[in-house]
Amino acid sequence: MSTTAELLKGAAELFPGEVVTEAHVRHLDLPFNAGRFALITLDNGLDHTKPTTFGPASLANLNTAVDQVEKEAAAGEIVGVGITGKPFIFAVGADLKGVELLKRHEDALAIGKGGHDVFKRLSALAVPTFAYYNGAAMGGGVEVGLHCQYRTVSKALPAFALPEVFLGLVPGWGGCTLLPNLIGADKAVSVIIENSLNQNKQLKGQQVYDLGIADAIFEGADFLEQSLVWTASVLKGDIEVERAVIDRGEAWDQAVERGRFIADSKVHGAAPAAYRALDIIAKAKNGDLQQGYDAEDAALADLIMGGELRAGIYAFNLLQKRGKRPAGAPDKNLARPVTKVGVVGAGLMASQLALLFLRRLEVPVVLTDIDQERVDKGVGYVHAEIDKLLGKGRINQDKANRLKGLVSGVLDKAEGFSDADFVIEAVFEEIGVKQQVFAEVEAVAPAHAIFATNTSSLSVSEMASKLKNPERVVGFHFFNPVAVLPLLEIVRGEQTDDASLATAFAVAKKLKKTAVLVKDAPAFVVNRILTRFMGEIQNVIDEGTPVETAEKAVEPLGLPMSPLVLLELVGPAIGLHVSETLNKAFPDRFTVSSNLKAVVEAGKRGFYVYDSGKPELDPEVAALLKQGDTVLTEDQVRARVLDAVAQEIGIMLDEGVVAEAQDIDLCLITGAGWPFHLGGITPYLDREGVAERVNGKRFLEPGVASVPV
Repeated sequence: MSTTAELLKGAAELFPGEVVTEAHVRHLDLPFNAGRFALITLDNGLDHTKPTTFGPASLANLNTAVDQVEKEAAAGEIVGVGITGKPFIFAVGADLKGVELLKRHEDALAIGKGGHDVFKRLSALAVPTFAYYNGAAMGGGVEVGLHCQYRTVSKALPAFALPEVFLGLVPGWGGCTLLPNLIGADKAVSVIIENSLNQNKQLKGQQVYDLGIADAIFEGADFLEQSLVWTASVLKGDIEVERAVIDRGEAWDQAVERGRFIADSKVHGAAPAAYRALDIIAKAKNGDLQQGYDAEDAALADLIMGGELRAGIYAFNLLQKRGKRPAGAPDKNLARPVTKVGVVGAGLMASQLALLFLRRLEVPVVLTDIDQERVDKGVGYVHAEIDKLLGKGRINQDKANRLKGLVSGVLDKAEGFSDADFVIEAVFEEIGVKQQVFAEVEAVAPAHAIFATNTSSLSVSEMASKLKNPERVVGFHFFNPVAVLPLLEIVRGEQTDDASLATAFAVAKKLKKTAVLVKDAPAFVVNRILTRFMGEIQNVIDEGTPVETAEKAVEPLGLPMSPLVLLELVGPAIGLHVSETLNKAFPDRFTVSSNLKAVVEAGKRGFYVYDSGKPELDPEVAALLKQGDTVLTEDQVRARVLDAVAQEIGIMLDEGVVAEAQDIDLCLITGAGWPFHLGGITPYLDREGVAERVNGKRFLEPGVASVPV
């Protein structure tokens, strides 16, 4: 048995739940009498929608297949070797389920080395090797192809990425070393760092080809056949593959520095993965592949044994599992069909909602407001957005015409909502206004219609309390921008019935949103936590800590933006309103900042100006601030903020605002953009010891989103 086989056999014992990928070798005669060819197909034996992954047993199977073709190549029995995947899926990387279970650094090192040892054998074969990216390829799936001499890609390929940095790893089976040597450091930084930290942005087939990762691109319908024809031409010398000369001078160093700037702007040094990947890319400049592979092995082992990766995997599983099967959701069979949607309001938020419902449900959507000018403006917004989609080629003219025909606006609710199945309001955030709106809708809408409110902080139960049928009111809280942020907080009022709730969840699924069931409690989840978080930042500023110190104090969390930049995005007036709402509900924990009130009263849109190209404290805001003389250090500010957040989350869980801590994290990741490397927030608070210090216990069991003990 080879050393690689022994290594993988030992590692396989650590991956008891691995879905094993087979590597089938078949032989065929290439066109143009090019010779006998060996084709390795990766297939895990499940239906075509299930991803093919690499764990130790899967790598061992590929290793065995390479044993076979290696002998055939040495004997002159084949002229080349290709590798492809089952229909629609090439391979999507390492089996992360097993990675979570690793407890020892040497085991983690063995996984990295095992992948390298198998993949390197492809490039060492005595005949040319080809990768045929026929479907989704990610992580190790991308990397196994990089070890081949030539690559083709399908135009129909839906997703191609090296997402490891997004999860808290590095592309550790050749990605950091081979990709910059193939397409140059700058393009490699875009794929490995920039795309990963941009919410795991993925490439399509054409982009893969345009970047130079693939040497040829073919239509999806006959992709493999065309790839084999192309392969034959390459082997016979009729096609010569030309690749751009790689700039290994100053441009390489500049690319790495660009990557560091991107990493700093996204994670502020709080997560190591991006920086480890950039270190390897920097070393790859000299073209020493083995040096790069060794560095990848070391980085993989270190990161696998770190808390950030475990939190990243935890976050990934939240989205893939809990996000698709919401905790506490009622029987989906209770959901009623929705064939028409009414939207009360025609402002920006309401218009965004109308567009979303229109695009996802493709049913009639009618907006209403207090005057014709506002109604026309709302409908005009939707039409303009449809025209943008048409201009970008994302829809054709027929679909654009059909969507425009489905949206309308009226002043009379009776005219617009008499046959609506689902009516959502997005009007001024004041309980009396919303109660009046629902009373007017109830008077004209059919008895089965569901009434949804997009309130961000008001009581759904109180909103429904004056209706004849309060059981059909449900909270449906979106996050801005509606088209971008996936979270939808679905709020069950005191009298909301199962059918209404089930319909809300069914609609959320069609809208492609991540729905989380939330108790009707002040500000629900995201706004309550962010308001407590922001409240402590504002408190320390009011007490005397400089704005810059307060802002920098939370940079180690690697949040997508600083607290005061977030306040500017939300709007100071909205932030003030939510803090006032929560102050009424929980005056002992939520304060109302006099300085924030002064900023709002002065009509300022935020604390900063950007005249120099970067945020600087607005002199007019600085003049408004009235501060005490208590100045805290960054460490003191951070401890105070985290203690407050841990306390609030503990109280929310005790109150049953959500089912479990996992729902808190899912909300913060999908509704507030909190990074994967934190796992939301509770793994971070556990890791830093804050949860136990404040609440006397962890939020998650040991080993969940952390290294097993």
